[in-house]
Amino acid sequence: KQWYQRRVRDYKDAQVKQVDVPSFSGSFGILPDHVPTLAVLKPGVVSVVEEDGTVNSIFVSSGSVTINDDSSVQILAEEAHPVDRIDASAVREGLSKAQASLSAASSETAKAEAQIAIEAYEALEKAVA
Repeated sequence: KQWYQRRVRDYKDAQVKQVDVPSFSGSFGILPDHVPTLAVLKPGVVSVVEEDGTVNSIFVSSGSVTINDDSSVQILAEEAHPVDRIDASAVREGLSKAQASLSAASSETAKAEAQIAIEAYEALEKAVA
């Protein structure tokens, strides 16, 4: 069972007020005239504040964010799904399976893979709470 149900809205060439992103160096907001930056995304919620004030929350599993000289923003995410379409029960089930995988892991690679899955599911769980 998948924990998401549809694609994310395309913001190509869209004008928005603000974008908030979760990064490994800390979460931060991007406003017009933000200093050019490159950051690695961690599992969490990207919030897009549209011109009319509507906030669109999108869960990302990982990726990168680039803020260009012209204040344009590029977000490249491994996976991205609208938070309002995430199935909380499937997330809980996935977290439980990932924790069982960690307990059963016999190699360092298996342990690392299970830990990454746990971190992603914990971020998903927080996003839908």
